[in-house]
Amino acid sequence: MKPAPFEYHRPASLAETYDLLERYGEGGRLLAGGQSLVPTLNMRLVTPRAVIDINRLPDLDAIRVTPEGLLIGALVRQDTLETSLLVAEHAPLVAAAMPHVGHGAIRARGTIGGSLALADPAAELPACMVALGATIRAASRQGRRDVAAAHFFRGIYTTALEPGEILTEVLVPPTPGWRWAFQELARRHGDFALAGLAAGARVRAGVLEDVRLVFLGVGTKPVRASAAEAALAGRRPNADALAAAGRALDAELDPPGDIHGSSSLRRHLARVLLARVAGRLAEDGS
Repeated sequence: MKPAPFEYHRPASLAETYDLLERYGEGGRLLAGGQSLVPTLNMRLVTPRAVIDINRLPDLDAIRVTPEGLLIGALVRQDTLETSLLVAEHAPLVAAAMPHVGHGAIRARGTIGGSLALADPAAELPACMVALGATIRAASRQGRRDVAAAHFFRGIYTTALEPGEILTEVLVPPTPGWRWAFQELARRHGDFALAGLAAGARVRAGVLEDVRLVFLGVGTKPVRASAAEAALAGRRPNADALAAAGRALDAELDPPGDIHGSSSLRRHLARVLLARVAGRLAEDGS
């Protein structure tokens, strides 16, 4: 299929982008990597008046280390996140998650900002940002606004971005002493995950002293499993600890069912991932 007719704009500055967003309002759609927008255009699931291609905006494709942490521009491609030495050193959770994102051709065009702004509940990057305690920065003509990742994702394809705002960069704070791991389960490599887990812990002698568990694919947004975290904290991930964490997880997860997997299947997979990742973190930190 072909998309419905639309106007195409390629602004060269944020100021020009703000002008276009004001002109078209809800009828304007931003184009970054296009891995989600282009298919929906072709299937006429969206019919915007204008597509605003932001790929020429300056300084949004850089990765740099600052006193605040690792700053990642919204236009950084996913394959760059996968191979960047700075990301591997300062945000290893992101580097570990990237091979699970689609296929190489998708990662070559897809951007971190596009994935976060789309807010697909089965996507890897939103869960990683919540687990890392990242800050998502948005800009508009009125100025810059920082939103904690934990509050940025509101539901399926819904974020805290306001009309006229554009996501510009992501700040990942330093996490000294933390170990990170990412795993997901999908029917085929490259498919959206039935369930996934972005996790981190401070570990001493095999004991998980602090734990962060953020699941994807099991809710309408990334789900932080605080009760399961509490059940594991201060313990080795042995059979008893994992059983307690699994019971807590069952109580706090209510996954949706669909044609790809039932609610009970996703809950079971979440427990499988919990056991695998907790064991992996304890081994890495022993």
